[in-house]
Amino acid sequence: MLELSAGTVPLVVRRNPRAKRLIMRLSPGARELSITAPPRVSAAAILDFIERHKGWAESRIVRAEGLIEVADGAILPFRGGTLRIVHEPGRRGSRLDTAADALDDMVLRVGGDAGHLPRRVTDALKREARRDLQAAVDRHSAAVGLQPSAMTLKDTRSRWGSCSADRRLSFSWRIVMAPPEVLDYLVAHEVAHFRQMNHAPAFWSLCRALCPGMDEGRAWLKRHGASLHAIRFG
Repeated sequence: MLELSAGTVPLVVRRNPRAKRLIMRLSPGARELSITAPPRVSAAAILDFIERHKGWAESRIVRAEGLIEVADGAILPFRGGTLRIVHEPGRRGSRLDTAADALDDMVLRVGGDAGHLPRRVTDALKREARRDLQAAVDRHSAAVGLQPSAMTLKDTRSRWGSCSADRRLSFSWRIVMAPPEVLDYLVAHEVAHFRQMNHAPAFWSLCRALCPGMDEGRAWLKRHGASLHAIRFG
């Protein structure tokens, strides 16, 4: 059995003499996770493969259980609260407002043709994500005394963020749907790599100094990160 944030699933490892690489598959209905491995791949390599691809498995399990489709009236997670999508065809562009009632925290009013609504919602969330991420990057970069050479936003499933040796940062824009303290941990983690390009004890000490609540941020991503990938933007 493999413990995932999306639930517990049976894990089966099969050795196949014709296999040339490790392959992970989820059975129909998310009833079983299987790994096909070449004969000579070590158990340690298989365990590492599983660990690196847990996010993929979690997102597929959540998807099998039900997706959130981005459409008029959809309720999305946003900065730890909720965001209701409201399509207003006569509006130009989109606008983020505080909700007027107690049902939701924020409302995103999106104009234009209904067929373009998912893309416009995506663009709006990316703008908000860049704003939040840039503020956190500026703060933590100042703390370590080094600046990033670039920052890009992507929609990756394998990892929430990355940092290259030349301090190029990359983040999943979906992190804006998580609580702010989770985004702060993610940025602190990647900026800590400016000083420590590893995960040695010195790295974690620096990460904790930048973000004292890092344990809660890591735990939230493990438990709930897959649910953010289950939101389909067209």
